[in-house]
Amino acid sequence: MGDDELHILGRDVRHPVDALETFAAPATCTRVRFRSDELTSLCPITGQPDFSTVEIDYEPDQRCIESKSLKLYLWSFRERRAFCEQLAAEIAAEVQRAAAPKTVRVTITQHTRGGIVTEAVAELP
Repeated sequence: MGDDELHILGRDVRHPVDALETFAAPATCTRVRFRSDELTSLCPITGQPDFSTVEIDYEPDQRCIESKSLKLYLWSFRERRAFCEQLAAEIAAEVQRAAAPKTVRVTITQHTRGGIVTEAVAELP
């Protein structure tokens, strides 16, 4: 997707999206890291809300992830039933699909449930 194909940034988009948008990576940008404490999903068994922190760390090649599209993409998980391990794998796959980075590492830290904090990591070359 070219810079002229950004459909979200600068527009009034008020709904979740299912794909990330990208722009041309600056030649000297070697690492990008996003962190958000606002990832929510539903437990696939009980349907209760799960609150998580997500960190996306990637080494750009030709493209970078546009952050507003990332915010709206993460919103798409709010009503989804998924284990945090599935979330990590799915988000890493979408970053890989959208930006084709040299490497990507997604860490999901699910806040305390039943006295346990769960952390799941997905890495792609």
